[in-house]
Amino acid sequence: MEEQPNDIRARFDRMRELIAEHGPALLPSSYAKHIEGPLWELRMKGRDGIARAFYVTASGQRVVIVRVFTKKTQKTPQREIKLALKRAEEVT
Repeated sequence: MEEQPNDIRARFDRMRELIAEHGPALLPSSYAKHIEGPLWELRMKGRDGIARAFYVTASGQRVVIVRVFTKKTQKTPQREIKLALKRAEEVT
């Protein structure tokens, strides 16, 4: 996340606060989207581009970010999803 522009990091921090306050289930669909299996994505957009953060829920209330990347194409690359799923297996 440190490599992302300031506006993207600010949006991520806001989403993190919402998750901490209300849980991931109450995020609006414009912020979060189910990808596959246990994998969900946080959708961040800023002046400098678009970024995605894949996350899973582990051990009840814990949310773990398994992958963050800058989105450069319309469709999320399959290799990013596979990498996030692999990391998710290690966490859950």
